[in-house]
Amino acid sequence: MSLNIALLYGSVRQSRKGIHVAQFVAQQVEARGHTATLIDPLELPLPLLDKMYKEYPAGEAPENMEKIAQILTKADGFLVVSGEYNHSVPPALKNMLDHFQKEYFYKPSGLVTYSPGAFGGARVAMHLRNLTGELGMPSIPSIMYFSKIGQVFNSEGKLQDEAYLKRITRFLNEFDWYAEALQKQRALGTP
Repeated sequence: MSLNIALLYGSVRQSRKGIHVAQFVAQQVEARGHTATLIDPLELPLPLLDKMYKEYPAGEAPENMEKIAQILTKADGFLVVSGEYNHSVPPALKNMLDHFQKEYFYKPSGLVTYSPGAFGGARVAMHLRNLTGELGMPSIPSIMYFSKIGQVFNSEGKLQDEAYLKRITRFLNEFDWYAEALQKQRALGTP
């Protein structure tokens, strides 16, 4: 079954290494025959939250907000790719997530985190688990961690540690199961 997956990436730093994680995950999703759309806040910047997408009259939301809303609406699930900023969520990612609501409902999320240290973003993952649940896109039980991010990919974004191929396969198998199950249930209607 082919799925439409949105990848929500949250770093806007000049020397960001996490973009390699997001691109790698997108490639792995596409290798399964799914559609992967990466939402990068550098390519689709949003203003600091003043009005949510739902608060604009139809057709009057800012262009980037409208583009993101269309991607989220079509998605069967979300892969949230996040670094760890002071043990929490990067501001660009939090801002992007907060602009939307019903576009997330009844669709699963998978958490993909990274850090330069050994924990791979484990602390931000706990914040994201709470946040995604509140937004209506509960996260699957497993989390995909990328530790010591500077060693996992080279400067061109090529994977340097083949152990991640086995890990991402297992993670995406679980994510696909939830995405397919919830897709079938949404087709029957939602409460």
